Amino acid sequence: MKVVVQFVAMGLVWGASFLFMKIALEGVSFGQVAWARLVFGAVTLGIIALATRARLPREPIVWVHFAVVAVTYCVIPFLLFAWAEQYVASSLASIYNAVTPITTALLATAAFRVEKLNRDQVLGVLVGIVGVIVVVGPWQVEALGGSVWGQLACLGAVTCYGFSFGYIRRFISPRAVSSTTSAFLNIGLAAVIMVLLTPLVAWHPITFSWPVLLSLLALGALGTGVVYIWNMNVLRAWGPTATSGVTYVTPVVGVALGILVLGEHLSWNEPVGAAVVLAGILLTQQRVRLFTRRQADLAAAEASASR
Repeated sequence: MKVVVQFVAMGLVWGASFLFMKIALEGVSFGQVAWARLVFGAVTLGIIALATRARLPREPIVWVHFAVVAVTYCVIPFLLFAWAEQYVASSLASIYNAVTPITTALLATAAFRVEKLNRDQVLGVLVGIVGVIVVVGPWQVEALGGSVWGQLACLGAVTCYGFSFGYIRRFISPRAVSSTTSAFLNIGLAAVIMVLLTPLVAWHPITFSWPVLLSLLALGALGTGVVYIWNMNVLRAWGPTATSGVTYVTPVVGVALGILVLGEHLSWNEPVGAAVVLAGILLTQQRVRLFTRRQADLAAAEASASR
């Protein structure tokens, strides 16, 4: 039950993060958004790690693995999503975040071989890809403008997430590293990298306002701090593909907040494409079965006939 509660809470907080990014961009640059959420998140996790006396790993190779995850799970996707929200609505960005289980299934299977896709899951990946195409809407004239680059940036971010889920399962989950330590190393190393990149990504004028500051704090302390401990707990308990299913919740929260708070509007193809993506996710995560259930029924029938 504890893992289920953490899973749902992850979806709610991360769904709201797309709203927080949009508000923060009114006063800071996209690089400063990514910089602030990682630094605030690292400080929060550092305090939690000290309070719980979390032990850091001694093996150098473990630090190398966490450094890889810091780049692919935090630095690159955070920059991509923040950059993308300059050109796309927060609700649309949250829809693209829902593609994560599709990229996770592909990369966890093809790149890391920690999972194996059956026929239903392969169909789910293909359906998900069709859904993404519908969301992008390449037939629209404006698809050649900034919006399409923002959407491609979102897709790049979720591809990074898919890679990271598989990498964590393959190289980090089997090791005896606590969830608090894993989250702290992940975000902490990413924060160090962002601090080193400050002159390139965060050295810009700031327009201060309380909504901007509070959004950055929420993104960092909560969305990039506490939630990452929950994420590690769920990942260890359920595995990469099931954990990435948190994106069932995030687009619902993200779209609702974008419409209610920011007055955003969706084109017809975006919710339709999101529904197609959801169908692909259901197949990929075997919440719905077609081929495998049919094969099981045939096998049961053959076994019954042979008796």
